[in-house]
Amino acid sequence: MATQSVLTKPRGPDYSRIEQIPDPPRRPDMNEYPHISAFTSALEVWFNDEEGVVIGSSGYLWRLSTDRYGPYPDAILARGVRDPRRVILRNGYVISEVGKPPDLVLEVGSPSTGRRDYTDKREIYAEYGVREYWRFDPSGGKNHDAPLAADTLVDGKYEPMDIVSESETRHWGYSQVLELEVWSYDGILRLRDPVSGEFIPTHVESWEAAQSERAARLSTEQRAQSAEQRAQSAEQRAQSAEARNAELEAELRRLRGE
Repeated sequence: MATQSVLTKPRGPDYSRIEQIPDPPRRPDMNEYPHISAFTSALEVWFNDEEGVVIGSSGYLWRLSTDRYGPYPDAILARGVRDPRRVILRNGYVISEVGKPPDLVLEVGSPSTGRRDYTDKREIYAEYGVREYWRFDPSGGKNHDAPLAADTLVDGKYEPMDIVSESETRHWGYSQVLELEVWSYDGILRLRDPVSGEFIPTHVESWEAAQSERAARLSTEQRAQSAEQRAQSAEQRAQSAEARNAELEAELRRLRGE
């Protein structure tokens, strides 16, 4: 009896049975959203080429899949995650499922949550094992205890990280998790590459820079084309003048009977 071999595609992860975690309740004050969006956008630009990175915002952070309540940080980042897509489809971060806590959590100060950010949540995130906990207050310290503050986990407890104040409105600290400087820059949350000294652009800023570069390139090309066209026109005029002179010389010779 003849035998047949059947080639089948290797099965990938099955995401069809993932149960989405509900969205957390909306906060009464959402003025911090632009800062959260800019922060996560800059992270996405910086970590674009690194695999296994999860960047999320405003989803639940649970220790166990059986949890139904918990904090919902303004932003999280985790590196070395085996299946980032599963975390995204889950619509929340479950530590027991991922196999590790987030490496970094950010909270942006607001009137409704500010005090809890630097009191209760410090204890919660330390208990969860979050390596770095950053807090940014766009109001300059009215909602938090400082414009910019951070803690690093040491033996299960948070210890304050060094924050440099260059002026009343510019403060920064170095994140070992991100390998970047985190800035409160005139009331705006920014990330800066300590090697180049350049701030990391957001998606919007990257797009705007690309558009400006494209417009400048097109302008240069158009000027080059215009210069080439002017040179061609000048050459054509010179050729026409030369041909006309030849015709006039021929006509003079004819009139002279030459």
